[in-house]
Formats: sequence, structure tokens, C-alpha cells
Amino acid sequence: MFIENTATGEALSPSDAFFDKIRQKEFPCVGAKSALANDRMKVMVARDLTSGWNDLQIHDALLDWAALDLPPDDLRSFAVIFGRPHNLTEAQFERAMWERIQSLSDKDAWKGQPYDPSVSHDPEHPDFSLSFGGAAFFVVGLHPNASRPARRFPNPTLVFNLHHQFERLREKGIYERMRERILDRDKELAGDINPMLARHGESSEARQYSGRLVGDDWQCPFRRRQV
Repeated sequence: MFIENTATGEALSPSDAFFDKIRQKEFPCVGAKSALANDRMKVMVARDLTSGWNDLQIHDALLDWAALDLPPDDLRSFAVIFGRPHNLTEAQFERAMWERIQSLSDKDAWKGQPYDPSVSHDPEHPDFSLSFGGAAFFVVGLHPNASRPARRFPNPTLVFNLHHQFERLREKGIYERMRERILDRDKELAGDINPMLARHGESSEARQYSGRLVGDDWQCPFRRRQV
């Protein structure tokens, strides 16, 4: 499947359309721009967000990518781009996203992988994070019908980020400056700051994954299976 570049009319593959969005001047996430510019943005194209067709391959690729011996200061991300569907509402996307995350986590437990001890497996806990292969991750959900412009991508996509790289940025005093820059750019693009954003440890990051605005009564459907 190919997607038309609205600026040029050029037909783009799912991967190229994803990269094209990040390269746009107004795209606010400078971390993603850095990862792409330094060839640290790994992409996998999968079949369908609402199907488990590629879940085992995704889990294998995710663990292989996390185990790569790369410089610790390099920002990097692993993006799974799904070919369909393109008509999901925000609530439908959120439900499908958590189904894929649950499936990947179940495979992690089935393979006997430990949960990263530096984070909580309880999605209601402020220190919650996902864990695959013993390493903590957080996920950024992207899709065509996202209400936030920065989350509005041509294909439904899940971007996996290693927690430890941002902890290292905190240790070096870089994280807060980068975060403020992203917030300023996002406000310039959308007209306001994303109300769902919070620092790790302030509230559960699970509320941020899909990009949908959720209320205090929202409950995360994720549950870590026992090894």
C-alpha cells in the first residue's frame, strides 16, 4: 500500500510516509527528529493493528532491537507501522493498541522474560512502564484520526522507546530542556499544550500512550501475566 504525499503528490511507502511526517518543519518531537537524522529510527511494517498476525515477529524484532550495542547517549526508537485500518476513531485505536500491547506482553511472559525491576507492572502505579526482554519501554501511539496534530500520522503506528535513554538524559541535565522545547513546539502546532503529558513518576504513563484525552475515571486494560 502506498500513501500520497499531499505536498508533492508523490506515492510513498508506509515507511517513507512515516519519515516524511517526522521531517516536516513543524513536527514538534525533536527526539524523533534526532533519532531519524542519526539513523537510529528502526521501522517494521506490519499487517493490521486489529490483528495478532505479526505479534510474534514484532516481539522478536523488539527484543533484538533493544539488545543492540549502541552508544548510550543515542536517542533511538522502534516504530511498528501497520498497513491498516485507517478509519479508527481515537477510542477504537486505543482499544486496538492495548490489544497489541497485551499480546506482546503475554509473549514476553510466555518466553520467561523478567519485568524490568526499575518500573512497576501495575498500570495504575505512577512508576508504571511496559517491559520487554527485561527492559522498560513506553509507547507513543500515532494514527490518522488523532486529535493532536503531532500524533496524526498516515498509518496506525506504535513507537517503542527505551526508558533508560531518557533516564540518562535526566542524569546529564538534558531531559528537561528537551522536554520544554518539545512542549513549546507542540503548543505552536496545536495551539495548546497536550493536557495528558506528565513526567514519569507523577502519574501513570499508560494514560499517555494512545494520545486520546482521558478522564480521571479511565482504567487501563493492561495486565501483566505471571511468568
